Amino acid sequence: MPIRKIGLYTATFIVIANMIGTGVFTSLGYQLDGIQSGFAIMMLWVLGGVIALCGALSYGELASAMPRSGGEYQYLTKIFHPLLGFLSGWVSVTVGFAAPVALSAMALGNYVNKVSPAINPVLMASGIVVLITIIHSFTLKRSAVIQDVSTILKIVLILFFVVAGLVLATSQHVDILPAVSNIKEQSWTCIFSASFAVSLNYIYYAYSGWNASAYIANDMENPKVNIPKSLLYGTIIVMVLYVLINYVFLYSSPMSELKDKQEVGYIAATHIFGPNGSKLMAILIALTLLSSVSSMVFIGPRVAQVMGQDLKQISFLAKQNKHGIPVVAKVIQCAISVFLVITSTFSDVMLYVGFTLNLITFLTVFGLFVMRIRGKIKSDSYKTFGYPVTPFIFLLLSAWTLYFTMSVNYKQSLLGLATILAGSIIYFIRKPKTYDQEVS
Repeated sequence: MPIRKIGLYTATFIVIANMIGTGVFTSLGYQLDGIQSGFAIMMLWVLGGVIALCGALSYGELASAMPRSGGEYQYLTKIFHPLLGFLSGWVSVTVGFAAPVALSAMALGNYVNKVSPAINPVLMASGIVVLITIIHSFTLKRSAVIQDVSTILKIVLILFFVVAGLVLATSQHVDILPAVSNIKEQSWTCIFSASFAVSLNYIYYAYSGWNASAYIANDMENPKVNIPKSLLYGTIIVMVLYVLINYVFLYSSPMSELKDKQEVGYIAATHIFGPNGSKLMAILIALTLLSSVSSMVFIGPRVAQVMGQDLKQISFLAKQNKHGIPVVAKVIQCAISVFLVITSTFSDVMLYVGFTLNLITFLTVFGLFVMRIRGKIKSDSYKTFGYPVTPFIFLLLSAWTLYFTMSVNYKQSLLGLATILAGSIIYFIRKPKTYDQEVS
């Protein structure tokens, strides 16, 4: 019997679920550590949405030209060299998905701990990772249904939170537009500061996932058409939701209470619903994070599976069960995620992952220019709207963020570079046999 493929709606939901997760419910507190302007904070989220949208439009063309699972591993191998493809796959297999899974699970555990302090957040997070991995180790149909339902609930919850915040909360008078001259000067100065650029790394992490459906082309119906559409639709929906909910966070809660706090959603819910209502919202937010864990547990092993199909030295990663699920890759990702949950600090992991993923996607979008120059994009492939301006905007803003992150948070940046270096060493030691580099 043929294995069921997922359609456009499920693919769009996977993009949304990948994007809406830990970042939007946790990163605002870290942004406020260096930025105290409501206008600048909102500009962060708008600019992050623009970056994600430009990236999604660019990836749409690459995915249409190369409709095979694997994402950056597939693209960088064919555009540049098998080494770059291997390194991007190495990042995806080791931390690219495992770390976001760990972060979402850690945030979930912390939110549940706010409601019931007796529950150990680390054990809770670890248990959730293992449970979701088991659930997604059965049929593709079951995984698709779980993803659709959990993502719809997530969207409904965020919209409810936004409406309730605007109606019930006492306004904190957030200046989303600079009105007074001196405030205006400070706000615009802040936007061009190192703190703003570094905070974009948190935003970049919050928006990460805009490329999610590109990783699962083999499991999709008509991937040449549905991948670009799902990337575009999912990114636009998330951008609108992010701007709205972060405005409500600032509207309902004093910046001083949110600053340096991880559970900003819980703090905002306390101001909107009161102490008892905030506990219910904490549980609901924890449930939305389940959708994030679920989507990344679903997608991540597909990259390892494709690598296993191409590289005989790691062919065990391609092992499937009778339903076509890459079970070995799922177990390995689960183990890495649990390890990170137990050993890592939340903010350090977020910066580390944000920097590393930013670097990989920068190279991938740059590859779009290379493909165009070589004439490797077929006439029937989707074409990036606004090319060459769209990918250039992505590259410019990504480079700006990478530069300041390396300058200010050099430890996390060096850790990201060390991860890539480790992959390079393994590549040359193992001498993997790769498939043909030519884009057919």
